Amino acid sequence: MALCRALLIGALGGVLFALLNLPLPWMLGPLVANLLASGRGIDVRVPEGLREAFLGVMGLVLGSQVTPQLAERLLDWPLSAALLLVGVAASTAVAAAWYRRCGFDPVSAWFAAAPGAMPTMILLGEKCGGDPQRVAVAQSLRIILVILLLPPLFWAYEGGASAQEAVSEPAAHLWMLLALPLLIPLGNWLRLPSASLLAPLAFAALLSGTDMASLTLPDWGMNVMLWGLGSAIGCKFQGLSRRRFGKYLWQAALATLLALLVLALFAELIHRLLGVPRDVALLALAPGGIGEMAILAVALDIDPVFVAFHHILRMVALMAVAPFWARYLARRYPLPSNDIARQAAAPPPGKE
Repeated sequence: MALCRALLIGALGGVLFALLNLPLPWMLGPLVANLLASGRGIDVRVPEGLREAFLGVMGLVLGSQVTPQLAERLLDWPLSAALLLVGVAASTAVAAAWYRRCGFDPVSAWFAAAPGAMPTMILLGEKCGGDPQRVAVAQSLRIILVILLLPPLFWAYEGGASAQEAVSEPAAHLWMLLALPLLIPLGNWLRLPSASLLAPLAFAALLSGTDMASLTLPDWGMNVMLWGLGSAIGCKFQGLSRRRFGKYLWQAALATLLALLVLALFAELIHRLLGVPRDVALLALAPGGIGEMAILAVALDIDPVFVAFHHILRMVALMAVAPFWARYLARRYPLPSNDIARQAAAPPPGKE
C-alpha cells in the first residue's frame, strides 16, 4: 500500500511538473511530491529491490553510451581526474568546517561532508563515534539538493530548452533488460559498490564498446524509470520530525552550496584546460550520488560516459581513503565508553 501511495503521489508530481514545463519533470516531480508527503507523516515507501531494478536499467542505458571512439578521449581524462580528486578534498574540508560551526562533532562533520559513498561514510562515522543519524540525513539531503539545483541551472544555461528533447531515439535491444536478474545478484556477490548500477553498466559497456548491442529506451520508458527513481529518493525521510528536518535541511543546503561553489572552480579549470563544456565539467564534479548523477547525465544528455567515469573515480577514491581517515579521526578523537554503549544500541543506518 505504501508503494502504491508513493507511486501515485509521484505520478501527480510528475504531471504537475510536466504541465509547468519544468526540467526533468518525471524525476523532480515525484521526488518533491514524495519528499513533501513523507515530511507530513504520510507512509510512502519504495522497496529497495524495486529501486535496484530501476538503477539496473539506468546502468544498462549508461553503459550503452560507450562507443569504440571513446578511447580517443581517454588521454584527456587523467588531468580532469586529478583536478576532481583535489576538488573533492577541498570541498569536503569546506563543508566539514561549516558542519562544525553548526554543532556537529568533528567525526560527524567530516563524514557528513564527504561527497559520496554514503553507506560507507555512515558506517565508518558511527564506528569512530559520530552520530549516524546526522551523517545519514546530511548525506541524503546533499544528494537531493544537488538533484534539485542542477537541472534548473542547466535548463537556464541551455536557454530553457527541454531536457527531454534529447531522449528521442527509437527503442533498440530491449532484450538486454532480461539480463538484470542475473547482473544485479552477480554485482552484489562481487561486492561492487552500487552493484545494481555498476554491474549492468559494465555489461552494457562491454556490448556497446564492441558494437554488439546498445540499449535505447523509448521516451515513455525513460519517464517510467525516472518516475520510480524520483519517488524512491523522495521517500527517504519517513519518520523524521518536521522541526528536525527543517534544521537539518538549512544546514545541509548551505554545506551543499559551499561544496558546489568549490567544485565549480575546479570544473572551470577543467573547462579552460581541456575544453570540456562547462555543464559537462560541473556535472562530472557535482557532489551527488553516482546513481543520481548518472540519471541526470543520461536524461539531460550531458556526456554520460565522461560524467560516470569521474563519479565512479570519486566513489572509489573516497572508499579507499575513508578507512585511513577514520583511523586518524579515531586516534585524534577517542570514543568515550558512554558513546560506545550508545553506538551499540543505535539502529543500523540506511543505504544510499
